[in-house]
Amino acid sequence: MDNLQDIDCKEIFKKAYENRYTWKKDFYGYQGKCIFLTNKNIYKGDFVLGKDFKPNIQKIEDEKVVKSIASQLFEVCIHRVKREFESVHSENNFHLLKNSESGIEMRVSGKNQGDKYRVKNGCINMVYRKIHETIVEIFVDDFLDTGIGTLSKKYSSQQIDPNTLEANSQKLEYVDEFVNIDKEDYWILNSRTIKYLNQNHELETQKFVFEDLCLLN
Repeated sequence: MDNLQDIDCKEIFKKAYENRYTWKKDFYGYQGKCIFLTNKNIYKGDFVLGKDFKPNIQKIEDEKVVKSIASQLFEVCIHRVKREFESVHSENNFHLLKNSESGIEMRVSGKNQGDKYRVKNGCINMVYRKIHETIVEIFVDDFLDTGIGTLSKKYSSQQIDPNTLEANSQKLEYVDEFVNIDKEDYWILNSRTIKYLNQNHELETQKFVFEDLCLLN
């Protein structure tokens, strides 16, 4: 294990941050077919995700389903936007909490005071961030190495009350699959499975499938 004094948390986090897969700046969006499966229901439609990142879902009448599909597409694409490290974290400092088999855990001071991250093998495998008025905690179990950056493949997400620091949402377990749809190395989500326990502690599964994907020009 490294001498704790030799660990430069900001540099380690910066490398992991820059190791994330992002889309090129000339990304115009993409379109395809969308399928939503939950319990015994299947909904099929089309979608267009423009360069403004506003998903347009067609051929599905159920507004809740439309909103659910749109939110997944939006959530995926905002994480693909390339934002320079300095523009996001120049006002933050990173301090070592612990170095373990799980990775190097650090807390943030400065602009995003109280946030925490963990880095292992050049990947951010834990995020603890205050977003609006809640804390979101994410643990990543598996990554896809695209050759030009990493994508989270298997992970969990849960919301935490910032006052009590106790969980105030279901724990969502995600499995994502991606496909490279262009010779220019555009990796696009082609399926996402979300599992969680409902209020009756029964396991529920939602699956989003995106097919016949093609880039917009």
